[in-house]
Amino acid sequence: MRNIIYLLVIFVLCGILALSYCGQQKRIHQLLNENERLNNETRHLRQEMNLSSNTAQQIADRRDILQREPTFVDQREYYRKNWQQFISISNSDYRTGLLGGIKDLTITARNQTEFPLDNVVVAVQYLRANGDVFKTETYTINNVPAKGSNSVAASNSRKGNKIQVKLISITSQALNFCWAHDKTASAGNPDPWKCAGN
Repeated sequence: MRNIIYLLVIFVLCGILALSYCGQQKRIHQLLNENERLNNETRHLRQEMNLSSNTAQQIADRRDILQREPTFVDQREYYRKNWQQFISISNSDYRTGLLGGIKDLTITARNQTEFPLDNVVVAVQYLRANGDVFKTETYTINNVPAKGSNSVAASNSRKGNKIQVKLISITSQALNFCWAHDKTASAGNPDPWKCAGN
């Protein structure tokens, strides 16, 4: 009789443990499903936040570009004030003789503005080995197109080991731009390189 009671108690305890285990497994399954749902929502929110952040960054970048780019109305004035960023000169490689002399020299003017340049005047100094100037010649590069370049061939020199190129003046009717190396910008003038009388 006692054994039967023990068996009944054991069966009851096993039943209670089994029910408790099933309940725990069900609760764990629910928690895992809830956790998966929350992970999916978090991932979706993160993607939306990244998309919103990228969109906001694109808007900010575009606003910054629009603020930095000159408008059509003030574009010429912008180029005149910042011409050194858009107009430059350079020289090609050239040959030198055993005893000196410069050959095959070309001077190029580059124009990155939206307006053509009428004349770009440059001075080429032919230097001796000790750095003294042997001679200086002036060249005019005409009709430098917008967003383009133009070149002029310099004459050969019987003396000189190297050259130095200096910008003398730039004029552009389309840009209303008159710059010269010996022209001093007057104090307080917000647009000093605008051609006089225009």
